[in-house]
Amino acid sequence: MSTSEPPLTAIVVTGPTASGKSAAALRIATAFGGTVINADSMQVYRELRILTARPTPEEEAAAPHRLYGVLSAAEPCSAGRWRAWAVTEIAAACATGSVPVVVGGTGLYLKALLEGLAPIPDTPAEVRERVRSRLREQGAAALFAELAERDPPTAERISPSDTQRLLRGLEVLEATGEPLSVWQRRSPRADAREIRALALVLAPPREAVYAACDARFDRMLEAGALDEVARLAAMRLPPDLPAMRAVGVRELLRHVAGEIGLSQARELAQRSTRQYAKRQMTWLRHQVGGVWFNAQFSESVDREIFSNVRDFLLTPGVWTE
Repeated sequence: MSTSEPPLTAIVVTGPTASGKSAAALRIATAFGGTVINADSMQVYRELRILTARPTPEEEAAAPHRLYGVLSAAEPCSAGRWRAWAVTEIAAACATGSVPVVVGGTGLYLKALLEGLAPIPDTPAEVRERVRSRLREQGAAALFAELAERDPPTAERISPSDTQRLLRGLEVLEATGEPLSVWQRRSPRADAREIRALALVLAPPREAVYAACDARFDRMLEAGALDEVARLAAMRLPPDLPAMRAVGVRELLRHVAGEIGLSQARELAQRSTRQYAKRQMTWLRHQVGGVWFNAQFSESVDREIFSNVRDFLLTPGVWTE
């Protein structure tokens, strides 16, 4: 990936959910005069502040925060759309001498930022609607069987119940005549702005992550997550929108609808959160280099994190726009 413009510089803080990424990013931003830039695909939605563990208003006031709550849950966000926003925010921060601190655990977003995106053409609205109509009429199982036949590599990477990625695979097939997996093997667009980044990965032991996930979901319930989901339900949005697939939303929606009790919804949501954290850890092990910390964020790792950030920013040629 190369352009006529010099690379932009950023700090990337990532790790599984409940590992302390946001706290670490805020500490870096306040210590080095930085701007925190969201790379969590669900924290872009304004209706899901509690359930996605967005920074509090007090935390947002401690340092500039960007790309939090910028979309309605009624709007889908894509990696391409997010990357364009993120590059704009990183460039704006660099132009003012602020250190961009990108934080999140959405692997596709981070991969898009650091490696660019495959040159997949935009899908026409009529194609998207046609495929979605087929999903409503035929069901996910029938469409997944079709995807498995026409684009086996893509089908192997997704769950039959993952309607968002299922629709994406079929939409690309319908719009271009070529499988998504073929497009993804092609080189990133040459016009993609390059990002030179220091990746800091918080990778606590699995059991510590799971315990933190469970405890955090309980705090979310105490903070009003159930009311938040009830307001989301009142919007009557299509269930295949990304915001409706946020971890914990479906379980609490079932409780709001009277299908299950709150204790069961809590248990199911905590299990979903642990499963999500496991998938994140697997992805990070295979996809992200950088500097790893085998612990949740705490003041005990501040010194090592700050040392790495300081060395990176002092590297000749790094801190340039």
